[in-house]
Amino acid sequence: MSEIADRYRRRADAFEAKVAAVRPGQWEDPSPCEKWTARDVVRHIIDMHAVMLRPHGRTLTPAPSVDDDPVAALRAARADVEALLADPALAAFEGTSPAGTMTTEQHIDQVVSADLPLHGWDLARATGQDDTIDPLDVEPFWQGMTSLPPEVIESFRTPGAHGPGVEVFGPEVKVPADAPLQDRLLGFIGRDPRWRP
Repeated sequence: MSEIADRYRRRADAFEAKVAAVRPGQWEDPSPCEKWTARDVVRHIIDMHAVMLRPHGRTLTPAPSVDDDPVAALRAARADVEALLADPALAAFEGTSPAGTMTTEQHIDQVVSADLPLHGWDLARATGQDDTIDPLDVEPFWQGMTSLPPEVIESFRTPGAHGPGVEVFGPEVKVPADAPLQDRLLGFIGRDPRWRP
């Protein structure tokens, strides 16, 4: 397996553990993502898995819906993406994305794989779980996101710039310069690290 596939699996394992730990009565609780419940966070992740399949003319394998069984829905979506990563020809397939031409595995790495730790924080915070983002992800996310050109960051903060209803980053939340790096990362992408349900 490639480094990208290994990274995806590590992140997906952590996210799935959080989904599995949500208690039945917590699914409609609010999340740090404005207008999203805990269930909506998982729904978004599954929807983004579907986006990774589209360049190959594929759709998600039929599975229980996120409304009926969030864990089963996530596991099925994971299996579909892991099948792309496990097939060398599919993983190397080049397609277009909002960020330009890239391979399937690069697209997975930059979009759905990167979403997993950040939305894992949302889900954990919404449901009272440990919300520590893996340090293996925090530093590279911080370096990568803060080094983006200002015009790219601006487009990420502009609702709809990357598709109808898509908002990559929210407005920046000011966080003290000496705050932990995870808090500074969250503030940069538009999360309030002090948010509580």
